[in-house]
Amino acid sequence: MKTRLRQLHGHVWIALRQLRWDKTRTVLAVVGIALAVLSVTLLAGVGTGVTETGNELINEADRDLWITGGPIELAPGSVGGFQNPVPNAHTTATEIEQREDVRTAVPLAFQVVYVSTDDDEFETIVGSGTTGVGSFRITTGRGFNSPTTHYANGTYSGNFTHQAIISPDLADQQNLSVGDTIRVGGTIASARANEFEIVGISSTFSNFLGTPTVTLPLSELQTLTGNAYDDSATLITIRTADGADREAVKADLAEAYPEYTFRTNQEQFVEILQQQAVILAAGTSLVILGVVAGGVLALNLLLSLVYIQRAPFSMLRATGATQRGIATIAIVQTVSIALGGYLLGALLTPLLAAGIDQIAFSVTGFKGLVQVPRVAYLAGGGVAVGFALIGGLLGVWRVTRVTSARGLIE
Repeated sequence: MKTRLRQLHGHVWIALRQLRWDKTRTVLAVVGIALAVLSVTLLAGVGTGVTETGNELINEADRDLWITGGPIELAPGSVGGFQNPVPNAHTTATEIEQREDVRTAVPLAFQVVYVSTDDDEFETIVGSGTTGVGSFRITTGRGFNSPTTHYANGTYSGNFTHQAIISPDLADQQNLSVGDTIRVGGTIASARANEFEIVGISSTFSNFLGTPTVTLPLSELQTLTGNAYDDSATLITIRTADGADREAVKADLAEAYPEYTFRTNQEQFVEILQQQAVILAAGTSLVILGVVAGGVLALNLLLSLVYIQRAPFSMLRATGATQRGIATIAIVQTVSIALGGYLLGALLTPLLAAGIDQIAFSVTGFKGLVQVPRVAYLAGGGVAVGFALIGGLLGVWRVTRVTSARGLIE
């Protein structure tokens, strides 16, 4: 027993000594394993981040059902830039809200508007419109006072409230706070003619859209962007009554309003993902390619360890080393490299994930799109161990199938 332990100790020492002898080769092999590990951890991080962020944004809206009338189409040259697909939004929402199994039905509209703080420089941002019935969470200030005053039961003849709620990022960019005033309109001319007081700050719509927003009462946004004639909105959100069966409510509403599409929170999230299917598929393909490329590189380097060390192995055979001893040395080397590559990949994962997340935020406006779960590290370890075992076993097979020292060196 002691003899075997001494032999094992000697084989491990020789294996590590040979790795130190050619440091460049060892470093390249470790980097190859680390690339494969990073590909797995970052892939899992992107998938988890997109799912978690999407679910958080949908759940933050605190709605049970979403009503849409089709895709939101671009309207080049028109005020607002979008054709919202839900007509008669106020009326439809009121009708739905009168049902016993529905607590609230809130129409929402999104359009591009011009905003200025000094009547000189204007910038375009997304304007959101709502009736203000619990459709967002106020972090500073308050909500609208009588947001349907201008709507005036469908006449659009009431006075503007001239109240606005802005997102925190817009407040930071323009150094705005509650009580300040801004100019908002569908055109620069209408923006100059309409001044709004900031009555609150809310991140609800900016989180959902991934961009700074200014929120106005729905009818006022419709008027400023030319959508009051058909009372169009982007969608209607529904909160069901306590204890109501969401699926049953959805089925009843779908039967009553066949021209609209009704979705639950999860279905709405899936729909959003499907709209980005090409981008997600391309990103996934690139990461999978990274896994394959990193794996092939790592495996090739691990196998090269045995091939390059033919001369040292032949000397060991000539001095009496057994096939088992040479195999042990090869396996110790591949496992050591795999362990080093895994540790390097695991250490770099949080740094690279944070960098990728920042890049994704600058492109999409959404935070937290890369969230690496613990299971991703386990999967990365599995890849490292897998390549180590494959490389080690193939290396052992290549070594042990040659019986003579001369055969190893030839």
